[in-house]
Amino acid sequence: MIYYDLNLKGSNYQNDYNLIKQANDLGWNYLNLLYSPNDYFNALDYKDKLVEDLSQNLSKNTTEIGMGIYISHSNPNEIRKITKKFRNKADFISVFGGKNEINRSVLENRHIDVLSRPYYKRNDCGINHVLSKEAFKNHVTIELSFRDVLTNFLSYRSKVLSHFRDIIQLQRKFKFPLIISTSSEDVFDIRSPRDIASFFRQLGLSDEELENAFYRTPKSIVDFNKHRDEYLFEGVKIIKKEDKVD
Repeated sequence: MIYYDLNLKGSNYQNDYNLIKQANDLGWNYLNLLYSPNDYFNALDYKDKLVEDLSQNLSKNTTEIGMGIYISHSNPNEIRKITKKFRNKADFISVFGGKNEINRSVLENRHIDVLSRPYYKRNDCGINHVLSKEAFKNHVTIELSFRDVLTNFLSYRSKVLSHFRDIIQLQRKFKFPLIISTSSEDVFDIRSPRDIASFFRQLGLSDEELENAFYRTPKSIVDFNKHRDEYLFEGVKIIKKEDKVD
């Protein structure tokens, strides 16, 4: 299986280098660094050097690297403004969820790629059948973060696992896109994709569902965003004059 992780927390050149090197060694094939809107352009300044230096030191040359932004804001209007500002500048936009108004506004916005951790610090999983339909209609992906299992214990970890199961059941019914990420902030957070897949297999995910969450769905996001300006929305492409076939 090919493994995509669309959520590594970017911060600076050295930490980003170490994150990608470690993830590559563990078997990840595509790695996406996410930055705050304030840090994104600074990261673009050293992206070429980062890619060049990594190309000489990665154990697996097939690893690809992407960059995007994550938005952590309590105001839906500000999220919409930031999304509008960065949609044509960033390859990937993820919003940190948890609050009802944030979860809803993100899932209603087809210009956002991912709603990350809608269950954060909640007594429920953060979405219901209504929001599941919005996620499907607008093709906004829900992200489950393995870091929430790795860094929490006892009752809260149990609550996270319950939220995961609830979201998985909703996904099976409403077919919205779902991905699994590490959400790694440093090298101590990263785990082998096979280990994480084994963990989610114990939660009941089938091999096909795991392949969708680790490969097919994240790849579809990456591929779509490479040509986003050519699409009105997924599946409907603007045909340019030079593209027409007589």
